[in-house]
Amino acid sequence: MRRIRFLAWAEVLHVIRDRATLAQVLVLPLAQLLILSNAATFEVRDVPTYVVDFDRSTASRGLVDRFAASGNFDIVGDSTSLDLANDELLRGRVTLVVTVPHDFERSLMRDRAAPIQLAVNAEKGSAAGVVQSYALRILSAYSAELGTTLRPTMANVRSASRDQPPMRGATRIEVTVRNRYNQTLNYKHYMVPGLLVALVTLIATLVSAQNIAREKELGTLEQLNVTPLTRGQFIAAKLLPFWVLGMLDLGIGLTAGWLIFDIPVRGSLVLLFGSAAVYLVVALAIGLWISTLVETQQQAMFVTFFIVNIYLLMSGLFTPIDSMSPWVQTVSLLNPVRHFVTISRALLVKGAGLQEIVQPLAILALFAVVTLALAIRQYSKRTA
Repeated sequence: MRRIRFLAWAEVLHVIRDRATLAQVLVLPLAQLLILSNAATFEVRDVPTYVVDFDRSTASRGLVDRFAASGNFDIVGDSTSLDLANDELLRGRVTLVVTVPHDFERSLMRDRAAPIQLAVNAEKGSAAGVVQSYALRILSAYSAELGTTLRPTMANVRSASRDQPPMRGATRIEVTVRNRYNQTLNYKHYMVPGLLVALVTLIATLVSAQNIAREKELGTLEQLNVTPLTRGQFIAAKLLPFWVLGMLDLGIGLTAGWLIFDIPVRGSLVLLFGSAAVYLVVALAIGLWISTLVETQQQAMFVTFFIVNIYLLMSGLFTPIDSMSPWVQTVSLLNPVRHFVTISRALLVKGAGLQEIVQPLAILALFAVVTLALAIRQYSKRTA
């Protein structure tokens, strides 16, 4: 027992003296807890909403005001153009489109019933159902409110979606729900494209992070540094095999998703693999940058796990970006995984084209340049 106590105390001293290990054990988990507690939530708030109001009446303006005042919806656009609304929905800038038809108020006064259409971006899986329930709750409350001001019998909201039979009521707001891009709300159509990104990210970042750390452990890095290879040639030779491996993994995963899970492939595969080629440069450069900061493969694995864990949970892969705290949504713009998840789902599920993904693709290209330059600079500094 005494020997065990002495040996255990020696390990404690080793951990205390190794500041890098101590920080990994104590500081990084705390940082993960503080950040991810605001990102990993299924509550949906500030849903980007576009209103197409053809009526422009007191009743329709009151309806829009109820959505804005609820705290769950953020009115980011208002026009009388369905084309503009559908374009915003396709680009992923809005999650809900509320369409108020002509003569909405007049129909309420005359027929005691008026239609409303909700178009939900069902690409976001379970979040679409949450958004729909929030909207129906607001419409139900507004219908009851109108029942006391317009007609005493106006009380219920009728849902006329495909999956629900009409509800009978004396006077009502008739709601038609359209689940865009994923009509059956198949969760696999939402998850598998994102999981493909996670697969590529883990392979590329972890393997490249361990590569140079392994060279340090074996003592062969200094031998490589005295060869005639330039820094650029050295980095390219190190990263190119893993870049090819990442592209191969994406192809295998996409094929499996299509054959096993019947994942739709509605967009261009050329655009998908072209975007992946840019994204892999970012993931590999981040792995290379990690490898220049650590001394062992174990440290490389720990730091990679910390970074990738935050990346994945702040990317919209498991929980929608809309449900995150506002400051987390802003910080997530610096997350390259978020942009590639957006591209992957837009191409596979929505059938988007280059015009719809040009913004996240341009951001990824910028990330690729910055991260690769940072990794090469850091590598040069550490090995000088």
